[in-house]
Amino acid sequence: MEEAIQKADVLIEALGWIRRFRDKITVIKLGGSVMEHEHALRHVLLDIVFMETVGMRPVVVHGGGAAIDRAMDAAGLVPRKIKGRRYTDDATLKIVEQVLAYETNESLAAKIEELGGRAMPLNFRTTNVLFGERITLAGDGGEQIDLGHVGRVTRVDRTTIENLCYAGQVPVIPSMAVDSLTGGKLNVNADTAATAVATSLGAEKLMYMSDVNGVRRDKNDANSIIHSLTDREARELIHTGVIDSGMIPKVEACLETLDRGVRKVHIIDGRVRHSLLLEVYTTSGVGTEIVKG
Repeated sequence: MEEAIQKADVLIEALGWIRRFRDKITVIKLGGSVMEHEHALRHVLLDIVFMETVGMRPVVVHGGGAAIDRAMDAAGLVPRKIKGRRYTDDATLKIVEQVLAYETNESLAAKIEELGGRAMPLNFRTTNVLFGERITLAGDGGEQIDLGHVGRVTRVDRTTIENLCYAGQVPVIPSMAVDSLTGGKLNVNADTAATAVATSLGAEKLMYMSDVNGVRRDKNDANSIIHSLTDREARELIHTGVIDSGMIPKVEACLETLDRGVRKVHIIDGRVRHSLLLEVYTTSGVGTEIVKG
């Protein structure tokens, strides 16, 4: 009986958050750290089905770097990175499109359906919703470095995504876009694609599913997690070096998202079972939320 009462208490705690976020859009960015772990991915997708079932409007934006690397290796191609960006020539673009926009995208949607939800893969052979332009990177001498078919999102088909959400479906969006000038296809960084989608939709939350449990005061101590930060506090932690190395671009992407009008951004460890539900529907949460101060 005591165990049953504790379960009821958990549901009552969740009730307030369920009411608060009903009909609100939450964008969930899935990266390789989650997608490379079958059991972790299953629990994340199950959480997403739960969210939609109780009235939230989840939207999934995903990458797939590890799967692309494996496909390139099988094709005898060597990945080339420039300042962390994948150089995308014609041959690489074909693999990125096949692996990311079709195989990974449609597999995620199918798995959501298998778990009892409804999902729509939004890719180049169904309905594309991301449009963009090619980008270059500034070199050390100020010169512009060409990245091939790499771009950034300049426009999101908000209407299509919202219509799916309000029809009770989970939109699943790969991090690729159509070039608005040439009609060609572009490889887009998944974090920036998720930011563009969340901004366009005026999302309540953007959730980064990471391989760390959030921002830590000591990066080597998982128990030193900071559960809540304002944008000002986050910038100060970057300035003082508490946030460093690989966490800096992730937190900077969070800050950019807040500046564009999204209310909250979360960094959570997607490998923790049901971390998505624990972050959204409990008072303490399990990751780091960053809010406008």
